[in-house]
Amino acid sequence: MIFAIQNLSFTVYGHEYMKSEDSGLVDPSDNCFSLFLFCLQLQTRIHSLPVISNFIQSLNSQPAGPLFNPWYDRDCEHDDSPGAPEIRRLQFQSYLQERIGRAKYLLIAEALGYQGGHFTGIAMTSERILLGHQEDKYGVKPVHVFKEREPIRTSKVEVNRKGMSEPTATIMWGALIGLGIDPYEVVLWNAVPWHPYDPDSKRGILSNRTPVQKEMEAGLTLLRRFLELFEGAKPIAVGRKCEQSLSELGIDHEQVRHPANGGAPKFRKQLKEIVPPSRGELTNR
Repeated sequence: MIFAIQNLSFTVYGHEYMKSEDSGLVDPSDNCFSLFLFCLQLQTRIHSLPVISNFIQSLNSQPAGPLFNPWYDRDCEHDDSPGAPEIRRLQFQSYLQERIGRAKYLLIAEALGYQGGHFTGIAMTSERILLGHQEDKYGVKPVHVFKEREPIRTSKVEVNRKGMSEPTATIMWGALIGLGIDPYEVVLWNAVPWHPYDPDSKRGILSNRTPVQKEMEAGLTLLRRFLELFEGAKPIAVGRKCEQSLSELGIDHEQVRHPANGGAPKFRKQLKEIVPPSRGELTNR
């Protein structure tokens, strides 16, 4: 039976799972304990699929105002195709799904930015990371973000040939990999899940602004729902805005400096003190 199941592959809710060396579910090993762990982790993922789907659906309700919703809005000027929002939803779903049952830390910042989540749908994650353009310099690979689907850019090539690059994303992922932290034990999120932009800016929708109070308040319910997805994981506020949101919800948490505007060295130092390196090798599959 064990031999027959080594390369078992099947599909649940449109997701294919395989017990093989590149499955990422467990370390490959021809023994019963490996198979037992595989089944437990797979069961957790299967049961969480509808929950994650419902969570993503709940993001389709933002307050009025200049907010871009990457999972349901199309950036007609800069998106590569009408299917861009769906691509971002699916990639975000894979990102969350692959961390269910594994995540130990939740790094939560302020809001999505136009160089990051605007086009990926994933907090503090840029297209340049998904496309593999930060592997040589920072050691960050696309498979560190998700493995179950091929990453696809959603911005037009004319916007940026190599894909958009966000300083915060570069520092965040560079720190995780540089400190030896397993990226599948960390989930990135924002107190305001959408992208606040300044319509009066010369760059229009490709701009960032600080969220206003009503936007912070609208994010509270979703922040709580996000925390419930990863019950038992430790929340870490990245910057003061998220710290305020977590405190308002009465959630115990750690806090680190936001890496932007010269905060990278302190951010790395504080992160290293809170999150220990992974005991094994990082997920490189």
